[in-house]
Amino acid sequence: MEQIELFAIESPCKGVCENSAKGFCKGCLRSRDERFHWFTLSNEERFHILELCKQRRVRLLKARQERLDAQSDKALPYGMEDEPAEDLLSGLN
Repeated sequence: MEQIELFAIESPCKGVCENSAKGFCKGCLRSRDERFHWFTLSNEERFHILELCKQRRVRLLKARQERLDAQSDKALPYGMEDEPAEDLLSGLN
């Protein structure tokens, strides 16, 4: 059963709005479908997407650190490149 929320969960968009090679937003780490359907989703579905974005961010940061430690050119997850990532989801804890 879906819990009733007093306020709608806002979009995590940070205005970066640039796709990675695999279609994930470089700002919020949502997929194309997640961005496209955001305003038709329930709060429960939105919360789930925010949790997925947090997991993606953790995986991306871990992969970047592993690359640095190994001085490797291994590809990063989600089609991301080497540009620095802002801590865009830090307020969602």
